[in-house]
Amino acid sequence: MTNAAPAAEPELISHPAHAQRRILRVLVASQILSGAGLAAGVTVGALLAQDMLGTTTLAGLPSALLTAGSALAAIVVGRVSQARGRRPGLATGYLTGAIGSAGVITAAVLDSPVLLFIALFVYGAGTATNLQARYAGADLAAPGHRARAVSTVLVATTLGGVAGPNLAAPAGTFAEHFGIPHLAGLFVISGAAYALAALVLALWLRPDPLLLARAVAQAREADAAANPAADGGDADTSEGTGGVVLGALVMVLTQLVMVAIMTMTPVHMHDHGHSTAASGLVIGIHIGAMYLPSPLTGWLVDRYGRMKMAAASGITLLTAGILAAAAPGDSVALLALALALLGLGWNFGLVSGTAIITDTVPLATRAKTQGLVDVSIAIAGATGGMASGIMVAATSYPALALTGGALSLALLPAVAATAYRR
Repeated sequence: MTNAAPAAEPELISHPAHAQRRILRVLVASQILSGAGLAAGVTVGALLAQDMLGTTTLAGLPSALLTAGSALAAIVVGRVSQARGRRPGLATGYLTGAIGSAGVITAAVLDSPVLLFIALFVYGAGTATNLQARYAGADLAAPGHRARAVSTVLVATTLGGVAGPNLAAPAGTFAEHFGIPHLAGLFVISGAAYALAALVLALWLRPDPLLLARAVAQAREADAAANPAADGGDADTSEGTGGVVLGALVMVLTQLVMVAIMTMTPVHMHDHGHSTAASGLVIGIHIGAMYLPSPLTGWLVDRYGRMKMAAASGITLLTAGILAAAAPGDSVALLALALALLGLGWNFGLVSGTAIITDTVPLATRAKTQGLVDVSIAIAGATGGMASGIMVAATSYPALALTGGALSLALLPAVAATAYRR
């Protein structure tokens, strides 16, 4: 039985834009918090594993595990959202991420690699939920403004995402006062941030955007049936639907390339004598580039089309890979620029791919399908994270960066083939 939205009041159904503004404000608040939460695994996860295991070969395993955990969480969050709405789905996901953060801290105190890996798997739920929130921003958006709605939610992650990695050093010092290893300090912030994000959504994400969107769609269908001549309100103005496969491919490839290069950058910097603060700065710039350009990206996607921006994603990622490979190991500035381009390319791919998916999937199955698409994204991230450590150990960081850049070019024939079919 389809849930009846408690927010399906006549005035909200007639004027969903009023509810959309409130929903976006609440999502922005939760994303600022969750941005700080997801930064911990990116910044110090690989370093924790390297410190415990004494080898670089498995340094990519934490990223692989947290993204594998996010794959499972994407299914659960998608299904809960489909059945009960975005609010319980997203709140549950963030709370699970907070539990995972507590597990990582415990593993660091006990010096237990096995517990660390289990906890990172659970922690991955926060990453999945942070991404799933972008769909909630688009549920009530008009077709021609979907990418901008998605980008509003994404850009909110910037504040927490940039601040989080740069708190690595002070958070580590703070943690040491309580007998917690320095590298695990950032997970203290992560756990608190995820728990607060869950609380914000549970209390204030009302009306539920997905449930209200269904009520609005049902009301419009009823009006259209009663007044056929009046039908034709909000036509879909997107650049073709493109299909679930194309939207998923764009996001999967960008995630694979981004995670692979990003995961090994702190390890690469550490091996060249850079401090945790320096790697935190580079990752902070990277995360900022992943989310800060979102408003402009959303406007470009809505204005010039999904396909053009998907192609731009592939070209930007290629440039990032070449620069990361060419950058001297002692150059923080060039590595920061390469990681900024890596984040920007990912942003282009995520916003354009999300818009394609939202254009394509009907409301009746939207949340479930979006969750399954995000599973593919998470699996791509897990593959990139795991393979990155093995590849760097076998070859080098520049070889990894060049390979990632070359893989991103696969987006171009996919986009061209879709455009040709039209």
